Amino acid sequence: MRPSELDPFFVPVASRPGIGPKLADLIARLTGRDGAEDTRVVDLMFLAPHSIIDRSQQPGIALAPEGTIVTLKVTVDRHQPSPRGKPNVPYRVFASDETGEIALTFFRAKTDWLKHALPLGETVLVSGKVDWFNGRPSMVHPDHMVREADAASMPFVEPVYPLTAGLSPKVLRRAIDGALETLPVMNEWIDPGIVTRHGFPAFHEALRDLHTPQSAADLEPRNTFRSRLAYDELLAGQLSLAMVRQRIRKLSGRPVIGTGRLSEKVSAALPFKLTGGQLKAVHDILTDMRADERMLRLLQGDVGSGKTVVALMAMLAAVEAGGQAVLMAPTEILARQHLATIEKLTAGLGIGVDILTGRAGSRERSAVLGRIESGDAQIVVGTHALFQDTVTFKDLMLAVVDEQHRFGVHQRLRLTAKGTAPHMLVMTATPIPRTLVLAAFGDMDVSRLTEKPAGRKPIQTVTVPDERIGEMVDRLRAAVAEGKKAYWICPLVEESEVSDLMSADERHKLLASILGPKVGLVHGRMSGPEKDAAMMAFKNGETRLLVATTVIEVGVDVPDATIIVIEHAERFGLAQLHQLRGRVGRGDEASSCILLYKSPLSETGRARLGVMRDTEDGFVIAEEDLKLRGEGELLGTRQSGTPGFRLASLEAHGDLLETARNDARYILETDPDLAGQRGQALRALLYLFRRDEAIRLLRAG
Repeated sequence: MRPSELDPFFVPVASRPGIGPKLADLIARLTGRDGAEDTRVVDLMFLAPHSIIDRSQQPGIALAPEGTIVTLKVTVDRHQPSPRGKPNVPYRVFASDETGEIALTFFRAKTDWLKHALPLGETVLVSGKVDWFNGRPSMVHPDHMVREADAASMPFVEPVYPLTAGLSPKVLRRAIDGALETLPVMNEWIDPGIVTRHGFPAFHEALRDLHTPQSAADLEPRNTFRSRLAYDELLAGQLSLAMVRQRIRKLSGRPVIGTGRLSEKVSAALPFKLTGGQLKAVHDILTDMRADERMLRLLQGDVGSGKTVVALMAMLAAVEAGGQAVLMAPTEILARQHLATIEKLTAGLGIGVDILTGRAGSRERSAVLGRIESGDAQIVVGTHALFQDTVTFKDLMLAVVDEQHRFGVHQRLRLTAKGTAPHMLVMTATPIPRTLVLAAFGDMDVSRLTEKPAGRKPIQTVTVPDERIGEMVDRLRAAVAEGKKAYWICPLVEESEVSDLMSADERHKLLASILGPKVGLVHGRMSGPEKDAAMMAFKNGETRLLVATTVIEVGVDVPDATIIVIEHAERFGLAQLHQLRGRVGRGDEASSCILLYKSPLSETGRARLGVMRDTEDGFVIAEEDLKLRGEGELLGTRQSGTPGFRLASLEAHGDLLETARNDARYILETDPDLAGQRGQALRALLYLFRRDEAIRLLRAG
């Protein structure tokens, strides 16, 4: 189904002249593909240069500045080969211009090649860095050497690309240049009004300009050709998300109307009143579920805002209507925590609540699968294990996905395929800026929880240089003696030779030697049962200080933990610091967060810690994080389902994202099957940006 005009873009990189499988594997690593067989010319085309080498400076030999790249027009005077038997002595070629003489220096050079490249008496252009020794200039291994007659081939401005070990700049540049020669002229897929308003060039012209910058200004994300390519990428993403939404809603939903019998009992038994934000979110969700269309809603709640209770009200509506609900979490720890919360809140209601994870034994698993299939399991909590074909629901009415950024769009489809047009609610505790919400969740309606439940006290946040770490340990010793609980977060698991950071293992040993057996340890390399045991010991009070890595970042709930120390806080992103801080302040006691940092702080580090001191509002923090770090790392380590743009930048192109979203909606309203003239061009766009979910939907008709 791929349009034939795209064939030049989808030639395997390994088949390009001078590449082959080994170099193709390196290019795959560079471009984020799965291997040489999955890497195509289009992946090279979307690899943007990050800087330029300017060879336009031609000062003459005598005026060439130290360590600066210049181009010199010189006459070759004489060759001085390496002495026989002394391969470590360089081969030198002496050349001159009207201002002086320079030595072109080559180590382990091939004599015949040098005599051919730099013949005596020939005028040549050489480019590279000039070094001065005792008043004599030298250029070691010039980057470029061309004869005067071929001066036009000298790249006076040269793009610089990201590289990976084993891949040379010249090989990569040659591959990109070869690909540019085969670029086809594509039919336009952007609305003509948008092209005119922004002054966008044609797609093939924009790609050529991307790879042939003439100045530093050509690297700016807001220039017209880069903005054009960014819009293409954003439009492909928004169109793909809109098509998934259209497909989910095309399978018309079933109205799910709860009686309120169960949810009213749970509400009455809660030890707190729902906040205004929670009540509005519950109202919006239940209204969506009563409609003929399938619900597809994102519930965005800051740390401790009470998303699980809101989700439970929705799940109870499904149970009241005679159906089942499922809640999927990315980790076993988080799944079991949701289970504990739900069981506690629904105790005595006679509801069948079950859990299914990858760790379940065969007998236990078989029993749970049987209860799911019979409908006895009315609320099911689980991990990725819920995707498996053996999981069959009697009547799934609602699917809830927690921490959506850890799952891809196609996984949403797989989960909703478990029922007859079930409604879908997605939750995230990671506050996300509006632009990133549009990029990653553009296909959803959004509810936001911005209030904390009543009784929660502010968390006092302080920054402390690591020279005062002894004071922190003394404070912890006193706090633990008073029966308080605390976390100590480290960025590494084990000691590293290349880093001076204190590892979790080492910090645990040191603190245990001071504070005794009350110190626990949990990190990502421990087995699931080991992690659970360490967390349970901390929760039960057997340990009072838990040394941990960011494995505790999401979803760990120990309400009586009131202190968190984050070591090397300058190494963490703002969103991650905010998530970690959210592990305390979950009860009614005053809590504190100590951000230990290593001096001197960078400007970004200082700004990041300052934001943490000044606010607890996760949405404010998320906007600041977008400014400081960019969308690539905003959700911590990049997970499947996050945008991961190649050409677009949400900081620079946020306005284009809004336009792309509106355009995608208009496209599907006027040509839902992409069958018209513009629709056919848009199909090509989806292929170019590898929007596989949308392509699968097109193939399925």
